[in-house]
Amino acid sequence: MTEDEVLNLLQNVGAFRSGHFVYTSGRHGDSYVLKDALYASPKDTLRVCAEMARRFKDAHIDAVIGPAIGAAILAQWTAFHLSDMTKRDIAAVYADKDGEGGFVIKRGYDKLIAGKNVLVVEDLTTTGGSIKRVVDAVRAAGAQVAGAVVLCNRGHVTKEQAGNPSVFEQLVSLDLESWDADMCDLCKKNIPVNTDVGHGRSFVQRAL
Repeated sequence: MTEDEVLNLLQNVGAFRSGHFVYTSGRHGDSYVLKDALYASPKDTLRVCAEMARRFKDAHIDAVIGPAIGAAILAQWTAFHLSDMTKRDIAAVYADKDGEGGFVIKRGYDKLIAGKNVLVVEDLTTTGGSIKRVVDAVRAAGAQVAGAVVLCNRGHVTKEQAGNPSVFEQLVSLDLESWDADMCDLCKKNIPVNTDVGHGRSFVQRAL
């Protein structure tokens, strides 16, 4: 799939929203990519995962991992397509939040991927923080990070910011401006934070 085709797909499933949003990183912005709108369409999710798999079909991937929750779906179907393309059994696992801002690989998945070539998948990245923490967790489990791929890079995140995997790919790159909370013009103009998507609800609760 080309970048324009992926953009059209996201547009068709209603993934693009406008307003006042708080991202996972804590930064604020006036645009939001609602990844969950994609997951509600299995057919389109499969198309995206097939493209992720295609880009790494010659990378000798043994397992695919994504951070819970949403990217676990991407990991499952990317592994499915890789298995089909390579005629090998590719495992699909996911990383759990550790409660301290990082990720941990448990449920026996750490032993499953130890010594293996692993592909890290993610849906969105703004600062690279989440994907880097998954990359770090994969390495801590004794696996090699053969590559990383994100559906949408909305913060010009570099390979280095993503934890320096062997290869870093993105299906779509978006130039969506974001600001630190204390520099947010939307806050200064008293434009309400969207509490239905993103991390707006917890931001508002902390401000009370």
